[in-house]
Amino acid sequence: MKTSRRNMLKTAAQKSVMAAAAAAGGAALVAQAGAQPRLEKRNPMAPPPAPGAPAPARSMYSAAVAYGNMVFLSGVGYHQPGTIEDHTHGVIKELEQNLIKAGSSLQKCLKVSVFLNDLKDYDRMNAVYRTYDWGNVAPVRTTVAPAAGIPGNSLIEIDVIAYI
Repeated sequence: MKTSRRNMLKTAAQKSVMAAAAAAGGAALVAQAGAQPRLEKRNPMAPPPAPGAPAPARSMYSAAVAYGNMVFLSGVGYHQPGTIEDHTHGVIKELEQNLIKAGSSLQKCLKVSVFLNDLKDYDRMNAVYRTYDWGNVAPVRTTVAPAAGIPGNSLIEIDVIAYI
């Protein structure tokens, strides 16, 4: 069957209209995606600012930063006399408190970085570390001993990444 020129033009016009509608629908989806709120870096442990209060002074670092549903906690050390076991308990307890303030918990930790002043303390640190509830799936962990040691008199420093 032969197709007339008129039918060919009519079919082409219909396809063109359908393509334009699809493109417009795609543009609407892009516009809708652009209307979603932007993720912003924030301090989840900071109290909300009082109306009319001056902006707080800038710090060189934050104890915690949240981005979306992720929270990144700065390294915590234990600057008191004691054994590696004492230091490990002290650090993990402080991290747990900071995670709770940020709306998270040890069970929501995804990544843990452990810095030991002396790698010979690994087994003793690990014995304490394993007594804490890290959830059904343990976080990934890196343990290192920096060549220059840990600043201050802490035997251990730990930082974590978790979700809220």
